[in-house]
Amino acid sequence: MSKLLPRRTAIGLVLLCLLAVEPAAAQQSAVCNADKLPSMIEGFFQLTTALGIIGLAVVWQANSLIDMFTLSPDQKKGLKRHKRSALKSAVVLVVLGPLYTVAGSMMGLPLAQCVNLVPW
Repeated sequence: MSKLLPRRTAIGLVLLCLLAVEPAAAQQSAVCNADKLPSMIEGFFQLTTALGIIGLAVVWQANSLIDMFTLSPDQKKGLKRHKRSALKSAVVLVVLGPLYTVAGSMMGLPLAQCVNLVPW
């Protein structure tokens, strides 16, 4: 049951995005018409992505250091789960911007037309 919930949520989100594209595409985006707002959004996304990657490096190194002094197999398994979780979060941060930029421009979302969320 718990494995089905993320899948159902993802499918529902995709359907919502597909259904909500028509009204959003028909309007003129206020974000694109603003002077410096698109560049501020891009800068904020790049900053949060960079901080997330730095956070991953800090968490990874801290877990490796703690792992050297841990004796219990259960604690080692918990640290490995924590490392995997941190890595998944960083991958989501790095992939989310380009995915929105590409998928948003394909769907005709107005924000994707003027804001580039690719962090590099």
